[in-house]
Amino acid sequence: MNLRLSLFFALASTLAAQPAAPHWVTTWATAQPLIRPAASQPQTGQPPRGFANQTVRMIVRSSVAGSKLRIKLSSPFGAGPVTIGGAHLALRKKDAEIVPASDRALTFNGKPSVTLGPGMVMLSDPLDFPVAPQADLAVSLWFPTETGPPSAHGGLRTSYVSKEGDFLAATDIAAPDQGNAAKRPQYFYLESLEVTAPADVATIVTFGDSITEGARSTVDSDHPWPTLLSARLAANKATRHLAVANMGIGGNRVLRDGSGASALARFDRDVLSQAGVKWVMLLEGINDIGHANTEPVTADELIGAFRQLIERAHTHGIRVIGCTLTPYEGAGYSRPEGEAMREALNTWIRTPGSFDAVVDFEAATRDPNNPKHLRPDFDPGDHLHPNDAGYQAMADAIDLGIFTRRSK
Repeated sequence: MNLRLSLFFALASTLAAQPAAPHWVTTWATAQPLIRPAASQPQTGQPPRGFANQTVRMIVRSSVAGSKLRIKLSSPFGAGPVTIGGAHLALRKKDAEIVPASDRALTFNGKPSVTLGPGMVMLSDPLDFPVAPQADLAVSLWFPTETGPPSAHGGLRTSYVSKEGDFLAATDIAAPDQGNAAKRPQYFYLESLEVTAPADVATIVTFGDSITEGARSTVDSDHPWPTLLSARLAANKATRHLAVANMGIGGNRVLRDGSGASALARFDRDVLSQAGVKWVMLLEGINDIGHANTEPVTADELIGAFRQLIERAHTHGIRVIGCTLTPYEGAGYSRPEGEAMREALNTWIRTPGSFDAVVDFEAATRDPNNPKHLRPDFDPGDHLHPNDAGYQAMADAIDLGIFTRRSK
């Protein structure tokens, strides 16, 4: 062996022995829907007109630990520039109250303020802030000037909006002498929270509609199935290195814009752009099927769209889990033709060859005495969305071994 080749192998051996450097991982995220005029399908909660010299405090829950932290702000469908006069991050104590000693100011390119233009994405500077798994954090943004209608996502966590003033460092903006904040079930301009973590830590993106978003679960109870999945992963030694980012949008469709950009249109922004993503769980299509009487769609068209998403994910080294559609007979837009499409799509999802793994949410939630219906004890009354118990059943139906076994 010549000297050059010996040096090459020695260098390769040295590099292989070195531990991989920490990397950025999305520990929490939310998808921002396309806000349309009032005639469109409504969101969870009504989008406010905007903010002017007000502070918004939003509560997020980390899914994995990290040593440094940064937030991602975006205005994907904004009509004009928005000035954020300051941003703070702190541990949450309860409601809008923070742990004062934990409060830290965030910066953007070394400055306390930043301007978001339409479609723009901005990352805060890294902040030394050790984050524990399953920890509640408060992100506060101050809008010194009129924002116009904000980029927002109706959420299942309460956010707090102050009266006039900068309350970034206030212990509790809901206190009467500190602004008497209004409560809003929405996130504003905040897209994700990222942490630095060891090389083996990765993110699972749950990509879907209102059933992934967690509609009809109890507000502030952390009962959407992705949140419950995150708790299961954190409690298991073999999977505690996996984060979960919930990118569900109520009313979302695969092929057409609904209350959010279609799954095909938003996949790059909401999945491929997430830091550290290694898995995506797809639960989409029921809204396409439900609206097919006025906007026709076929099972083959939905299958073709899923194949597109699978190929796009695989191109980026992301593994894809297909999730069967839950029963919906009795829902406002259910019909026999739609049920046939749902069954055809589920048959294809279960058939080996397309997905890297499958989770059978239909089997976990259907009524054994009437399989086209949700189980009565999982049905909050609309025959479409599960209740808290139903979402727990969905989270429990996920084989955590999927994430630890070598993929095909």
